[in-house]
Amino acid sequence: MLTRLKEDVNNALAMDPAARNWWEIITCYPGIQAIWWHRIAHWLWMHHLRWPARYISHITRFRTGIEIHPGATIGRRVFIDHGMGVVIGETAEIGDDVLLYKGAVLGGISLNKGKRHPTIGNCVIIGSNAVILGPITIGDNARIGSGAVVLKPVPPDSTAVGVPARVVRGPHIESKPAVALQHDRMPDPVAEMYRSLDERLRQLEDELVAIRAENEGRLPEHQN
Repeated sequence: MLTRLKEDVNNALAMDPAARNWWEIITCYPGIQAIWWHRIAHWLWMHHLRWPARYISHITRFRTGIEIHPGATIGRRVFIDHGMGVVIGETAEIGDDVLLYKGAVLGGISLNKGKRHPTIGNCVIIGSNAVILGPITIGDNARIGSGAVVLKPVPPDSTAVGVPARVVRGPHIESKPAVALQHDRMPDPVAEMYRSLDERLRQLEDELVAIRAENEGRLPEHQN
C-alpha cells in the first residue's frame, strides 16, 4: 500500500510542474485524494459492501469535485489534473499512466446493466472537458483533444478531436505520430477545412484572372 502511495506522489511530481513537494500533493491535490479514496470504495464494492462504497464515493465527490463510481476499474499512476467536474462511470476501465484533465467524462449512453462505459488504454491523455461515451475502447497512447465528444473507438497512437470526434492523427493517417498533448498545437479539422477551401478559392480566382486576360488578348482590334 505504501509503495502505491509513494508511486502516486512521484507520478504527480513528474506530471505537474507546479507540484513542489510530497506534502503539498497529499494535502492539496484533489485528483490524488479522489484516486486514493476510490481504491477503498472499489475494494468495498468488489466485496459486495455496496452502500459504504457508494457513500465514500459520494463524500469524495463533495470534497474534491471528482465523481468516480466505486465500480470503475482504475490502473496505476493515473493522474487527474485540475479535476473539478471529472466523472467516471460504473463500468469504466482505465489503464496505467493515464492523464485526465478537468471536466473529462467517461459516460454511458445506455440504460443496460452491463458494460456501458469506455475502456481507456495505457498512457492515454484526455483533454479538458472531453466526453467519451459508450462501451468503446480508446487505444494505448491515444490523445483526446479538449472539448472532444468521442462516440467511436480511437485506435492506439492516434489523436481525436472535434464534435463528434474524428481521428486526425495516427498510424493509418499520413501525419506525425501522436505526442504528448499540447493544447495549443492540437489539430482543428474545421479550421483545416476552411483553410483548404480558402486556398482553393484563391487558385480559382487566379485561374479566372488568367482566362480573362487570355480572352481579352484574342478580341478583334476594333473591340479593344
